[in-house]
Amino acid sequence: MNASDFLMRRLIEWGVKRVYGYPGDGINGIMGAFERIHRQAQDDKEKIEFIQVRHEEMAAFMACAHAKFTGEVGVCMATSGPGAIHLLNGLYDAAMDHMPVVAIVGQTATTAIGGSYQQEVDLARLYADVCDYVYQVDSVEAIRHVTDRAFRTAMGHRAVTAIVVPKDIQEMKYADPPHKHNTLHSSVGYRAPIVVPAPADLRAAAEILNSGERVAMLVGQGCMNATDEVIAVAERLGAGVAKALLGKAVVPDDLPFVTGTIGLLGTLTSSEMMEHCDTLLMVGTSFPYAEFLPKEGKARGIQIDIDPKNLGLRFPTELNLVGDAAATLSALLPLLQPKTDRSWRDRLEKTKEKWHEQELARAKVEADPINPQLLFVSLNEHLPENAILTGDAGTATNWYARNIMMRRGMKGSLSGGLATMGSAVPYAIAAKFAYPDRVPIACTGDGAMQMNGNAAMLTVAKYCDRWADQRIIFLVLHNNDLNQVTWEMRVMSGDPKFEASQDLPNFNYAQYARQLGFLGIEVKRPEDVDDAWRQAFASDRPVVIDAHVSADIAQLPPHISFEEAHKYFSALVKGDPNEGSIIKESIKSVIAGVVGSGSTERK
Repeated sequence: MNASDFLMRRLIEWGVKRVYGYPGDGINGIMGAFERIHRQAQDDKEKIEFIQVRHEEMAAFMACAHAKFTGEVGVCMATSGPGAIHLLNGLYDAAMDHMPVVAIVGQTATTAIGGSYQQEVDLARLYADVCDYVYQVDSVEAIRHVTDRAFRTAMGHRAVTAIVVPKDIQEMKYADPPHKHNTLHSSVGYRAPIVVPAPADLRAAAEILNSGERVAMLVGQGCMNATDEVIAVAERLGAGVAKALLGKAVVPDDLPFVTGTIGLLGTLTSSEMMEHCDTLLMVGTSFPYAEFLPKEGKARGIQIDIDPKNLGLRFPTELNLVGDAAATLSALLPLLQPKTDRSWRDRLEKTKEKWHEQELARAKVEADPINPQLLFVSLNEHLPENAILTGDAGTATNWYARNIMMRRGMKGSLSGGLATMGSAVPYAIAAKFAYPDRVPIACTGDGAMQMNGNAAMLTVAKYCDRWADQRIIFLVLHNNDLNQVTWEMRVMSGDPKFEASQDLPNFNYAQYARQLGFLGIEVKRPEDVDDAWRQAFASDRPVVIDAHVSADIAQLPPHISFEEAHKYFSALVKGDPNEGSIIKESIKSVIAGVVGSGSTERK
């Protein structure tokens, strides 16, 4: 057994079932061990899948998504030099969203390190910013403790770690460290502790929450395993529950007191709740945008988080508790007094009904060729109970955030802290590998598809035959524009669209899908949207929906009056090449969402 064989066996002991990566001569020794372990395995428990991606960045995205959707460590692999460099974007995605990911990368042989050898890169230095632990294995004996510590650190810190293995070390004969000075004898295994605040701190939290008359809760991905506990506390307090985007799947949207997402992509209900609450309970979230939280002095605040670095950071909370979301909420619940006055809850539920009426009206506004919001409102009607949704960094995520109604049992995620383009497709592919009997739906734009999504379709084509249920659906908002950035230029900088940077080449995504043997559906008329989703979910193969949508539908913030809308759009369209179309579409959206809802703000 050589060092690479030992590494494979150690990964199996750590529970790794799948590694996403791309080969190269810098990891040839490890690739050989993959082949041997498959050949020698007696059953599937002794095997690890190697999933060959089209680009190492996709491997890191998939490892991150695996961690998000399963709670397990995600593992990615790349060769030395350029391959290891390509992993970085996906590794930063995992690091910024606090996901346990282990990267295994090759390195120049130890006999050449320090000599500017081909593909020699100082990977320990390169990875120092993104990894909580990164070490190069400089002896055969060291591969044991470096591997064990990398996995235990990833699990315990919910962080990215890396194992750097030089080429020659990979092929050296393995032997356990001798029992003598200057050696380590590490082991496999990690069991997460259950952390609960002290009883006195729980009582202090209960006193604050019990004294509040208008309690708001904000939950994030740290509550992903605390759905029942969040609901129980919200019911006891008569609170509304808003969700950070990474926590969209924490609680079902069909509960009347769940106000939906918060922020610029959030709902009117969440916005009004934060404006008028007198007490805020934040759990498992590090939502960064303070302007969407209550103003200082307007509400008392409590925050619960497993990581003390996140406490008291976004809002001046008066009580900060370190603890697991589920365990802490369970311990807090018996101390909370039921709210008998339901006027606050009734107010939130009425605002929620009004918001949904507005959004439905806006989605039905005619556009040339299709209003993109309509795709998401229609998708809600067709989603199976256990669907998995992924969003990209673009306008598709705006509609995903506001209009997709999560139901219990669904999963959903995206690149949160990094907000990188190109993540939705590899996320969906990783979800399919983890849950082959479920249907992932990637919501993306044509910019992200051209960046890396089209190449990732080849990975789907390579592996889809192994899935009994081959359905994996890719929705592409096709408008030949880097639309999110175009609108950011208009809104944030006051600049018109710069066509040289924003216009995209036209591409027929549906035709490309058909060339790969998928179902390719091209949608150019609003009356065909429902049928497209019906076809997609009835398919026996992967699906690409090529939806031709308008690039001129603005992302309206949650709170907007007719006068504000007029000023807002006047600023956007000055000198813009799409001026006429933007004005037309914006006026229709404002009329549908503000005037059409019966708002008193019509002026």
